[in-house]
This record gives sequence, C-alpha cells and structure tokens, in this order.
Amino acid sequence: MNRRVVHIGMLGSGFVADFYMDGMRDVPGAEVVANYSRSEERANEFGRRYGVPRQYTTMEELCADRDVELVVIGLPNHLHLPAVRVAAEARKAIVCTKPLARNGQEAAEMVKLVREAGVMHGYAETEVFSPDVMRARQMIESGAIGKVLTVRAREAHSGPHAPHFWDAETAGGGALLDMGCHTVEAARYFFGKENRIKDVFAWGATMVHKERTTGEDNAVLLLRLEDGRTSLTEASWTAKGGMELRNEVYGTMGRIVTDTSSTRIRAFIQQPAGYLMEKADADVGWVFPIPDEARVYGYHEEMRHFVDCFVKGEQPREDFVDGYIVNSVLDAAYKSMKSGHWEPVNIDSKVADRA
Repeated sequence: MNRRVVHIGMLGSGFVADFYMDGMRDVPGAEVVANYSRSEERANEFGRRYGVPRQYTTMEELCADRDVELVVIGLPNHLHLPAVRVAAEARKAIVCTKPLARNGQEAAEMVKLVREAGVMHGYAETEVFSPDVMRARQMIESGAIGKVLTVRAREAHSGPHAPHFWDAETAGGGALLDMGCHTVEAARYFFGKENRIKDVFAWGATMVHKERTTGEDNAVLLLRLEDGRTSLTEASWTAKGGMELRNEVYGTMGRIVTDTSSTRIRAFIQQPAGYLMEKADADVGWVFPIPDEARVYGYHEEMRHFVDCFVKGEQPREDFVDGYIVNSVLDAAYKSMKSGHWEPVNIDSKVADRA
C-alpha cells in the first residue's frame, strides 16, 4: 500500500530541530525537503547532516517553496509568532514547538492567524506524547486509579543550552515558562481537558544564575481546578546530574508514577562515550545514557500524529488552542509571583472555543 508522503519544511537548525529530525526518522510518509536558518553556514550544515535537499536563509523563502506542505517551527520563543505569521500567509500547515508563545496575547494572535488561514495547527508539547505519559493516561481512562485527585510534577536540569533562553525579556520568562509549560499541559492531560483551571499560586526566584539571567531559575506552581483538585509543579534550572522528568498522579483507587528521564542503562566510564542524554552534566564516571531519546521524550509519537492528521485532514489532539491555554495559565502564574496571591486564569472563550 502506497502511503502519502508529506513534504516538510524545518524552521530552525538548533537543538530542538535535531530532536524533531530524529523523531521523524521512523515516521512513515514524513520527508523534510527544506530547512531554514538565518546563518547560511548553519543551514547548509544542517542540510548536509540530514540529507535535506534545499536550504533557505529567510522564513519567507522556505514558506514560498511550493513543495513544502507542513512547516515545523523549532525556533526561539520570540520568533514563534513571526514564523506563524509567515507560514499562515503562505497557507502552510504548521507545527510549533513549546511554549507556543511568550504570553497569552501572542498565543491568541497565533490562533487567530491559523484560523483565518484555514490551516492545520499542531502544538508540539512532547510531554503528552511520551509513551510513558500516554500509557498513564490510558490507565486513567480505564478507571484503574479511580478519579484523579492530585498531580505532582518535577521538570529540572542544570540550565538551558542556548543563550536566548537566559534572556528573560526575549524568551518571555525563565524556568517556569521553559519547564512549566510541559507540566501544565500534562496536568490537563491527566485530569481531562474538560476540567477548567480556575486559578494559580506561584513562587519563583533567581537562586543561582544571577549573573546569567533576570528570570527565575527555580519556581513552584500550584494550579487549582474549578472543582478544587490541584496540580503542583516544581521547575528548576539548577538541578545537577541530568534531566528530571517526573509525574505523580494520585487517584481515589491508586497512583501512577512516570519517570521519563530514567533509563535501564548505567555505566561507569573513564573515557567519554559521546552524547549520552539531554543536559547530561558529566561524560565520565557513572553515566546514564537514554537510548532512542527522541522517542522516549515524545518527539516520535507527536510527529507521527501530526503527519497522520495532515494526511487525513484532521485537527491534532494538541493544537494552538492548547498552547494558548497553557500560556494563559503561566501568565497568571507570573502575576501571582509578583502579587503573592492566588490569581485567576483568564481564558478568552472566543479563542478557546473550537466550535
């Protein structure tokens, strides 16, 4: 049976773009035919590494390529809205990395752009496409742990890999925006998206990286649903020893724990063995490499889902509306950091309504 091939344009040539390319490696019918970087040298190097036939140094040129059907945005936060504007104007289907935007206002504009263009839009929140997390959701749906009561999550590492993350003004925030966007959407996934988040209470501080950022490098977020159930997030850029990606879901009849960054491989080495895992802080001594990392984190499953949705003409289960809601929750969290009080989550029904 011949499968429809979807021609993809990759915006970006950095760390997350590498993960998307790795994630698409085993996705049937996905073919990256063009890539973009502002640097011609980086664009060409990326193309050579992955066998991409055409390179561009402007987003407009890539989106004008008639062969490109779906654009994947793997760019810094401040470029998400401009990229969506260009891709939507060219009537390309769009998949955007997390967070969707720097704030709810930008996210709402992105929802408006894709709706007006009438194009498919996918929010690439890897956490809810991780095989571990999807299995946990299946167990919840089966009734295995009864009604979900509380969720606790921790996302942590020793700090971002790229300079743009450390510029809080340009990025839109610090560790809470960077890491908390994962846990907020995971909470919605576990509780069920029909359960609206009412308000949030948050704390954040720059505890270690004062010379590198004005943004928070540690944060705690407590979100509360309208029925009183809660989710607790810990986000950190100061945790040594590699990535921490954990969820604890407690129900009336049981609990589920996922630890996406755990691995069944451990080794003691005295010579470096190359790349081990994202944010690994050591390359000798005891090390814990993660095989097939892109699949473990959710890149493979999300890209397979987005490509399948494009072929079938369906809207993905994670779209820009989800990204808008996450941004709105985090907007309230940053307001709470300043006020020291619970702050309501304000969702514009005109943006959030998919009808």
